[in-house]
Amino acid sequence: MKQPVHGGNLVWAAAQIGCPVSSILDFSASINPLGPPPSVLTSIKTALDSLRHYPDPQYTKLRKTLSEWHKLPSEWILPGNGAAELLTWASRDLAAEKHTYVMIPGFRDYWRGLEGFGAKIIPLSFPWPTSDGLNLLDHCQGTEAGIIINNPHNPTGQLFPREALLPLLERFKLVVVDEAFMDFVPPSGQQSLLPWIEAYPNLIIVRSLTKFYSLPGLRLGYAIAHPHHLQRWQRWRDPWPVNSLAVNAGIAAIKDEAFVQQTRQWLSSAYQQLLTGLLHIKGLEPVPSSVNFILVKTEIPSFQLQQELLQQYRILIRDCSTFETLGDRYFRIAVRTFEENHKLLEALSNIFTS
Repeated sequence: MKQPVHGGNLVWAAAQIGCPVSSILDFSASINPLGPPPSVLTSIKTALDSLRHYPDPQYTKLRKTLSEWHKLPSEWILPGNGAAELLTWASRDLAAEKHTYVMIPGFRDYWRGLEGFGAKIIPLSFPWPTSDGLNLLDHCQGTEAGIIINNPHNPTGQLFPREALLPLLERFKLVVVDEAFMDFVPPSGQQSLLPWIEAYPNLIIVRSLTKFYSLPGLRLGYAIAHPHHLQRWQRWRDPWPVNSLAVNAGIAAIKDEAFVQQTRQWLSSAYQQLLTGLLHIKGLEPVPSSVNFILVKTEIPSFQLQQELLQQYRILIRDCSTFETLGDRYFRIAVRTFEENHKLLEALSNIFTS
């Protein structure tokens, strides 16, 4: 079975060592380990009767909930079958531009969408880690272009200040910002471009509801953009991309403020536990992160380390050799519970001291 280019492929991992999927501890997918929230599970059970009916193709209730949350008109919001579906339609728009800049290293799925629509892609390398953001304009030429970036950045965990991103809105014909991990940043530190969405019709923001609320199996995300973008996407896509259970789960999740507070309290201390533990293991160099995952430089090749952790401890990490420019010396791990973090740190310590 071919090595996956995404994290979270437990079927592949289980096949590598001949064990049940349920026995693998997954650090490869950056999903909140505290979820799904009980309120969401209750909403799903309550909504089971809705399976005998088609979903509302306009997703009126979910869009209304999102519009109240973000204080935007509902026409500026479009739910999707995960952020991945919405990034596909954003890629179709970007492919219409003369060329599209894509940051490297970066989320590989951007290339899938852009290449699928025949876009001319220009890789945009950037220095990291960085403490003061990135002047992207220093690395770009031409104005008849689009650009897709993610903030916070995957896989480095770097958070670009909005001051570094706002000039892009004046320079590029189309700016797509993937903010899938922004919910993990404390409110006081978030650098979202949402406050500028109505002022710039060339800005598209894509967000995920599956990572923070631990719902990757339901596939739920949403785009925020000028209605002329979203109405066109609606015409391109299938009539019912979001199922009824995901709709109800999304509404319940957004309203669960207690879960949000619980997650932020956990993440602050669990992240510090994991980062501190990694710093004490000779042969590892973790990159400080703004979110719920950490990129780590390793003296042991990343695929070899991934296999050793799988075979000896049934722990799965994200081998980052598929990210451009990183090579075989980086891996990425999610921040999980204190007990799970301890298991990973103990396993890594054993491998690097043996």
